[in-house]
Formats: sequence, C-alpha cells, structure tokens
Amino acid sequence: MTQDEINDQEWKNPSNWSGGWAALYFSKKDTRTWVPKPIPWMGYTLNLGKPAGAYWLLGFLVGLPLCIIALSILAHHK
Repeated sequence: MTQDEINDQEWKNPSNWSGGWAALYFSKKDTRTWVPKPIPWMGYTLNLGKPAGAYWLLGFLVGLPLCIIALSILAHHK
C-alpha cells in the first residue's frame, strides 16, 4: 500500500474525525499537515496527529491575537 493510499484510507475513517462541521482531524498515519474537510467546498483543516498541525494551531491561537494587539497598539500611537 502506498502512502497516498494510506492517507486516503485514514481520511475516510470516521474515527479520525470529530467536531461536526468544524471537522477536527487526527491521524498519525496520514502524512499530510493540511487535509480537505469531509465537505470539500468547506476548505481544509489541520491534521492534529502531526506535530506541524499542532504548531499551526498554536500559531493561530497565539500568533493572530498577538498580531491584532500589536497592530492596535501601533494604530493608537500614530
């Protein structure tokens, strides 16, 4: 079995998905960091079974608010 076939098999396994429409995905066997959501027109989600997926999530949860705060501070100083 090729890695692409393993990735596809893991993606189709309902036990790797949670969160309803938000579609949280966790598979250590799937090598992709970004995977299509079960409803493809809804975009992509992170594979939280990969360290890179967890780092991306951390970046979104911490980095985006920090950027917004920094931009807000800079806007008030002009």
